[in-house]
Amino acid sequence: MIANDISHCQGCIFILLYIPHVYPKYACKKLLIMLFSKKYYVRISDKVRRDDMPTISISKEIETNGYADCRNITSDVQEAVKTSGITSGIVTVFIPGSTAGVTTIEFEEGVVNDLSVALERLIPKDINYKHNERWHDGNGFSHVRAAFVGPSLTVPFMEGRLQLGTWQQIVLLDFDNRKRLRRYLISIMGEK
Repeated sequence: MIANDISHCQGCIFILLYIPHVYPKYACKKLLIMLFSKKYYVRISDKVRRDDMPTISISKEIETNGYADCRNITSDVQEAVKTSGITSGIVTVFIPGSTAGVTTIEFEEGVVNDLSVALERLIPKDINYKHNERWHDGNGFSHVRAAFVGPSLTVPFMEGRLQLGTWQQIVLLDFDNRKRLRRYLISIMGEK
């Protein structure tokens, strides 16, 4: 993104993201940035076009077993970024539904087990949930765990590579009380 007309700013670095659905085709807005109780005005150049930030979305499926089943999807996300033709930007992984989540963890048997045990301590399967009373499906805990973890994750990438830590993998967690065929979405946005 091109930024100009920066006033009252010496030694400051601003990182501005162009979000196509927020700004019109030719972005021309003034942003007020508060930094250390001082006001900074930044004019986003009208030379930034929506076409400069392509977005690619991919739908994938994976079979899961439920009950905090943890699946490493890092290689699928990395492959999607690599084949997208977009070199730098962000990738968002989103799982539709209310009984699964996406996060990062060291995908190693011990840590994965620790996460499952911690979730059971925090949000046990065997307590009363109002959801179960209404729907009689026994997965009230699944909805609460999914809300706790969240349905999406955004990761930056540069030169076509995810900027994850050495022991950090992207995982899909299925909290439901049965096997599922889960669909998840990978949305890639950035510069070619």
